[in-house]
Amino acid sequence: MTTTLLRTAGELHARTRTGRRAVVMTMGALHEGHATLIRTARRIAGPEGEVVVTVFVNPLQFGAGEDLDRYPRTLDADLGLAGRAGADVVLAPAVDEVYPGGEPQVRISAGPMGERLEGAARPGHFDGMLTVVAKLLHLTRPDVALYGQKDAQQLALIRRMVRDLNFGVEIVGVPTVREEDGLALSSRNRYLSPLERHTALALSRALFAGRDRHAAQEALRARAREVPASHERAEALSAMGESRAAADAHAVATTTGGPAAVLAATRLVLDEAARLDPPLVLDYLALVDPSDFTEIGEDFTGEAVLAVAARVGGTRLIDNIPLTFGTLGAAA
Repeated sequence: MTTTLLRTAGELHARTRTGRRAVVMTMGALHEGHATLIRTARRIAGPEGEVVVTVFVNPLQFGAGEDLDRYPRTLDADLGLAGRAGADVVLAPAVDEVYPGGEPQVRISAGPMGERLEGAARPGHFDGMLTVVAKLLHLTRPDVALYGQKDAQQLALIRRMVRDLNFGVEIVGVPTVREEDGLALSSRNRYLSPLERHTALALSRALFAGRDRHAAQEALRARAREVPASHERAEALSAMGESRAAADAHAVATTTGGPAAVLAATRLVLDEAARLDPPLVLDYLALVDPSDFTEIGEDFTGEAVLAVAARVGGTRLIDNIPLTFGTLGAAA
């Protein structure tokens, strides 16, 4: 389809608008993860609606020593990918269109939630992110905005901002897109050498190890709940030739440590990767409540996020997976 390139919000507002407008915000260097977001936006907007992709490298999100100048800018390629994925418009404003008076004196604060994990590693990052997201929501006036779950803390903060400050927009999270080897798609993956990429695969392997440990624990707990008492449980399972399973089920049913065991299984893979050449240098590993990104306790039930960040060579990468505690199975 033909995709229109616009440079100002005024040009966007002058378009005839019918149906729902769905917006995907990016910093460019688009890849298949962005294409998935755009295709999802197209389905939500429908044939009568409009899909707008913003391309803006936001200087407020980059701290001292970070890669603002190094960040790839590939607008021609981005325009082609956006069009193939179903975008009607690519809005690629200049810095003075988004910040007409220079750096804004009034900004949105991410609060305590923005000081944890990514916020601790990158002070001020989430204030800059929320400020530009708020401005782009005003400039594009969408009915719905879509963000990837790979940036789980960013998504959680945007949802919180929209709720706390009464933005009239629906926020949709789209699952992480991975390459065939499991590496989460990121514009920064292009910086990895072949050896660095091999090391970087430990991020997804570690998360999957934690997920698998969690799934096994939940399965054992489900088995343990199938009969009412430990003695009866052991007798019932032993009668079926499953005495070892009975012992395992009883042990899991009578002990806690689910989150701790998940973290231990995840950390084991990360520790092994720290000994590779080049090594994986861990920034953080955490199992958190997505509502506020505080770490969960051993008695936690509900949705959680297993998140990791690390450096390989000069490249910093993040990844995460959702898990569900206290119900049968795990979300992945």
